[in-house]
Amino acid sequence: MKTFKNQKTIILLLVGFISLIFFSACANKEVVDACLEGQTYGFWGGLLHGIIAPFDLIAMLFRDDVTVYAQNNNGAWYAFGFIIGSGGWGILGSKGADSKRKRRKC
Repeated sequence: MKTFKNQKTIILLLVGFISLIFFSACANKEVVDACLEGQTYGFWGGLLHGIIAPFDLIAMLFRDDVTVYAQNNNGAWYAFGFIIGSGGWGILGSKGADSKRKRRKC
């Protein structure tokens, strides 16, 4: 019985691996040369984009020229600023929830 479970696991892993190889061949190479011209965004740009990310997400649903994350960024510093900026929304939301809980207890 134990051999059957091992065979089933091996077959499942093999099918998953073959599927991964097969579907990776479908990847499309995106040309982004036009996006990489102009201003390069750094930490402060990432911070601003993180803060306005919820609004950008809504705008993205209706317009094709709006993105949440800038293509032309300098890498880790932009990403760090973006994480800090987008994390601020969670902090603000939790503060509001705490004040509502405190009012209910009184």
